[in-house]
Amino acid sequence: QVQLVESGGGLVQAGGSLRLSCAASGRFLSSYGMGWFRRAPGKEREFVAAMNRGDIDYADSVKGRFTISRDSAKNTVYLQMNSLKPEDTAVYYCAASGGLIRYMLRDPRLGSWGQGTQVTVSP
Repeated sequence: QVQLVESGGGLVQAGGSLRLSCAASGRFLSSYGMGWFRRAPGKEREFVAAMNRGDIDYADSVKGRFTISRDSAKNTVYLQMNSLKPEDTAVYYCAASGGLIRYMLRDPRLGSWGQGTQVTVSP
């Protein structure tokens, strides 16, 4: 079993920045993809960003503002969020999978999930 622990959420004004971190432990393999999803109030969970074997993928809504990176030695993935907007307000979830991270949106059982961290962007 893989454990994922997120940190770094909080309250920020529009235009500000936050960096989320997610540390993996347990039966985690360095070949696993890692990424981020989010769920805004009253909305479905959506894909944000992922790294799969060196390939990087972003949702159109965050391209140019968010950057995903990874420290393989620490089994940690980061999400640097710049130029934040009120519509970025959501609970952000870290994910890890042996397959493509995006596929976890259709079937959450394809990987492991963190507990979520709240990001709130005020106008």
